Amino acid sequence: MRHPYRMRWASILVAGALVATLGAAAPAAASGQPSLTDKQPCEGVANFTCAYLTVPLDRSGHVGGTLRLKVAVGNNAEAPRGTLLFLSGGPGQPGAGLVGTISQRLSYLLDDYRLVMIDQRGTGEGAINCPRLQVEAGSSDITPPSAEAVRECAELLGVTRNFYTTSDTVADLEDLRRALGVPRWTVDGVSYGSFVGIQYGLTYPRRVTRLVLDSVVPQDTADPLYVDSLHRTAFVLREACREQDCGFDPAAELADVVRRYDNGVGVFDLIVIASIVDPKLTATNFFPVLSLLHQAAQGNPDPLNQAIDNLRKFGLQAPPEEYSSGLHVATLCADLTHAPWGDASAPLAIRDAAVARALAKLHPSETWPFEPETAVGQGIIQGCRYWPPARPNVQPKHHRLTMPVLLINGDRDLSTPLEWAREQAARTPRGKLVVIHGMGHSIQGRNPAGDAAVRAFLLG
Repeated sequence: MRHPYRMRWASILVAGALVATLGAAAPAAASGQPSLTDKQPCEGVANFTCAYLTVPLDRSGHVGGTLRLKVAVGNNAEAPRGTLLFLSGGPGQPGAGLVGTISQRLSYLLDDYRLVMIDQRGTGEGAINCPRLQVEAGSSDITPPSAEAVRECAELLGVTRNFYTTSDTVADLEDLRRALGVPRWTVDGVSYGSFVGIQYGLTYPRRVTRLVLDSVVPQDTADPLYVDSLHRTAFVLREACREQDCGFDPAAELADVVRRYDNGVGVFDLIVIASIVDPKLTATNFFPVLSLLHQAAQGNPDPLNQAIDNLRKFGLQAPPEEYSSGLHVATLCADLTHAPWGDASAPLAIRDAAVARALAKLHPSETWPFEPETAVGQGIIQGCRYWPPARPNVQPKHHRLTMPVLLINGDRDLSTPLEWAREQAARTPRGKLVVIHGMGHSIQGRNPAGDAAVRAFLLG
C-alpha cells in the first residue's frame, strides 16, 4: 500500500496515459492475439528485452483509446521453471523501469525463472500526471491532499478515471501472458502488487502455478481507516526502544505528543515511512523517531514537526513516471469496498456524513496511541472522500486462492500490517505465512530469512 506547477488544463494532458484516440472505435487489441512490439535491449540492464503491450483503455468498447504499457522480459525464454511475473507496488510504481533493481534482488531465482515486469496502466512511461496532487501527496498513503488537488486530478482524467481499477490491470496481465505465449506462470507481488497478484489468482486460477505475496494487502478486507496500523505502532515503537534501551515508553509519549500538538497524521506518516526505510527506527537519514518523540514529549516539538515538514518537502517527492499520485488515487478510490461511504459509486453528498459516523464509532482504544481523528484524517480517506463517483473495481468470480501461496510479512510493517497478512492466510487453503521478525515493509532482497522462504517455496 509512495512538485509546484500551475498550468492550463489544455497543456497538461496526461503524457502517455491517454491516447489521442479517445472517442474513437474500440481498438483491435480488445480482441485477437495480444503481442509485444518495438522490442529492443533494455537500457542499462543486461539480458533483458524491453517492448510494449498495447491494451484497450475500456474493454467494454464504450470509450475508445489504447494504452501502451512498457514490459521488460528476461532473455532466458527456456528457463526450466518457466516465467516469473513480478508486480511492483503503490499503486503508482512502474515495473519495467525497476527490472534492474529487482533482478539483482531476485538473482538467486534467475537461473530457473524468466523474470517479467510491466508498467501497470497509469505508471512509468505512461504515468498519469496530476501536478498539484503530485506535489501535495507525493508517494505517501498518509499525507492528506487538499480537496482541490483531488478534484483537479479527477477533472483532468474525466471519464477515463473509470479505467484504472485493479481489475483493468488484471485483464492487462492476462493479455501479457498471452502475448508471451506461456500457459501458466508464477506471480510474485509486493505491497499493492500482492493485491494485484491475489486478484489475478482469483480471476485466472488455472494460469498461476505459485503465488508469492510480500507485505500483504488482503483480497477484500484492507481497512482504509488504517486502524490495525495505528494500533500496532505501539508494539513497533516499544520493540525499537527495547533494542536501543531508550529508557522511556515511546508509545505513551506518542499518545501524549499527538494529543498535545494535534499532529497525529504527520507523526503517523513519519513512523510509517521510517518502518519502511529503517524498521528499527534508529537515526537513519532524518528519521531518528524515538529521539524526536522524546523531545516533543519533553516540551520541544519543533524537531519532530521539522522532520514531518522535511519528509513532505523532500522525502516523498518523485516525478510521476517514478510514482504517479494520480494513478494512486484513481486506483485506490475505485478499489475501496469498505470505505465509510461504501464503494466508489457512492455520491459525494453522503461522504462527509459517513466519515463523521465512522469517526464516532471508533473507540480511542482501537487507535491508541493515536487519536481516532488520525484514522479519518490520513490520505486514503481524505483523498477518496473527494474523488467523484466512479466505476468500482470488478470483483473476481472466485473467492479462494487455490494454488500454493507463500505470504511473507514483517512484524514491524505499518504500511501493510501483519494483521492483514494473517487475515489473508486464514482464507487461503494452500497458504503458508512466514513472519519476518524485526522487519518492516517489503521483504525480498532486504532480509535473508525472507529470501530463504522464497527460495524454498519457488526452488524447493
